[in-house]
Amino acid sequence: MTAAILLLATFVTAFISGVFGMAGGLVLMGVLALILPVSSAMVVHGLIQSVSNGWRAVLLVRWLDWRILGVYALGSALAAGVLVWSTFELDKAWLFILLGLVPGVIWVPKRWLHLDAARPLHAIACGVTVTGLNVIAGVSGPLLDVFFADTEADRRTIVATKAATQVLSHGVKIAYYILPALSAAALPGVQWLVLALPLSILGTTLGARCLERMSDLQFRQWTKYIVSAIGCIYVVRGLALLTQGGSA
Repeated sequence: MTAAILLLATFVTAFISGVFGMAGGLVLMGVLALILPVSSAMVVHGLIQSVSNGWRAVLLVRWLDWRILGVYALGSALAAGVLVWSTFELDKAWLFILLGLVPGVIWVPKRWLHLDAARPLHAIACGVTVTGLNVIAGVSGPLLDVFFADTEADRRTIVATKAATQVLSHGVKIAYYILPALSAAALPGVQWLVLALPLSILGTTLGARCLERMSDLQFRQWTKYIVSAIGCIYVVRGLALLTQGGSA
């Protein structure tokens, strides 16, 4: 049953991410956190999302903004340099609450927080904060979206560039949690991961086709409301776990 849930969640969330460039990872992290220890969920999520995001970047490679990606990589490396000196892991209750609060970032008025990944300093800040949040909460899509919300670019450029940046962030997350995950001995068997990866590619491919049929306005509106709804569900789940005693 766990393997079936993992495979179904992989396909569905890859499709969602293929359309919106985010949201899918938020859903997948929640599913994995329900069935695996936190460290194992982080590693499995990182592996699946690296394939999903990587394939999405390949499908849209001609739209990729390499300049933003390069500057982002610098910020991501800075975050990795700080994280290498720390050991940190949330229990499941607080993980769900943090996952649920992350989408709230996209509702911050632009006059309060005006960020643009096309600006070098903003791109470095994006790399540092998004990678850091990805390691702590497992996902960082809504925060990443804040840096691209005001970027003057086609929706395909936004999705492709965000996908490539997330590959870097997930790589840092995998490196951070791999030893605790191996110690917990709760990682799914290799055979299930081998099945999950092509499902991730298939879902991403189908999602990219839907993206082509969507307008820029529809893309931005649907993204905002979908991740917010998911966030509310996660906060409720986290509070329920707290009342039950923590990390069940």
